Amino acid sequence: MVAVIGARQTGKSTLVQTLPALAGHLYLTLDDAELRDQARRDPRSLLARGPRLVLDEVQRAPDLLLEVKRVVDADRPRHPGRFVLTGSANLLLMERVSESLAGRAYYLRLWPLTRGERLGFGRTGPWSGLLAAPIDEWEALLGRRQATAEDWREVAAIGGLPVPAHELATPAARARWFDGYVETYLERDLQTLARIDALGDFRRLMRAAALRAGTIVNQADLARDLAISRPTVHRWLNLLETSCQLVRVEPYAASRTKRIVKSPKLYWSDVALARHLAGGDATGAHLENLILSDLLAWRELVAPRPGICHWRTANQEEVDFVIEAGRTLLPIEVKATTRPSHRDARHLLTFLATHSPAARAALLLHAGNETIRLEDRVLAVPWWRIV
Repeated sequence: MVAVIGARQTGKSTLVQTLPALAGHLYLTLDDAELRDQARRDPRSLLARGPRLVLDEVQRAPDLLLEVKRVVDADRPRHPGRFVLTGSANLLLMERVSESLAGRAYYLRLWPLTRGERLGFGRTGPWSGLLAAPIDEWEALLGRRQATAEDWREVAAIGGLPVPAHELATPAARARWFDGYVETYLERDLQTLARIDALGDFRRLMRAAALRAGTIVNQADLARDLAISRPTVHRWLNLLETSCQLVRVEPYAASRTKRIVKSPKLYWSDVALARHLAGGDATGAHLENLILSDLLAWRELVAPRPGICHWRTANQEEVDFVIEAGRTLLPIEVKATTRPSHRDARHLLTFLATHSPAARAALLLHAGNETIRLEDRVLAVPWWRIV
């Protein structure tokens, strides 16, 4: 099986219906009430409709996967890709589903469009090249890429969900679309995963989580500020993650010489949705989220998949992102300033000193236009030259 998962409206259904490699698969969507009823009453007859099937929005009938599991286990010889599943939920985090798929499925996460995809380049950032090359070659590597400067605040308002990013031209149109997106998510997608009666409180949690994008998760603070119990906050954050809306960036904690903060940081799969929910102007956290979106899309293309972490010590030293690829580390700091200084690189230098030789060099992404060698092992690069 191949399972394509991602937030709603990232383009999963479009992908599986138009991909030439799936032209021989019969497409069945469980958004169709009749098919969904058949999947619940007689899943064997539904799977008998064709030798190769695309089952769209499979999280709407999770018990169907028990029958899929039976068919796959009885299939000799195996036929890779016989079943292609899509879901607007992280199937790995759904207990009944993950047990049915264990050892039988390859997972592909479809993230929102990267900036490079939106501009027609069909690419992510050159993260693999930066990991492989010494810092002395980074400027030449970046110079070979076609790059277009944009205001990161405008890019954060557009995001990567195909409709607002590609089809809607005005802020007002995008705002109306995101309002409808949130309503549909609350009324349909969320109820598929769990019964939630206090939708008003859940909506307030979504806004609070959007306001805290790029920060360490503190569930006790969220519970106190929202007057909601801590177990409820914990469960609802997990639901946002299961439905592919929230992204947790776990801490990198290989250091034995420093006290490391071990809590994850909170981001959103689509930065424009986070900005819409939070309201107000864009912040540096939205620029971080923009970079993370590209990193996550790149990671799907790499095997074995690298780790993407953050690093923070009890002394408030922090690095926004750390790519961990085998024995190589690439620390990345993101600053919304247009004029990066040596002071902006001080935590990167601490990380390099602590984690050498795995961390050979560091990258500082900023909102300006100049590429500057801040330190011997730290290169400051405009964010738009990377993503």
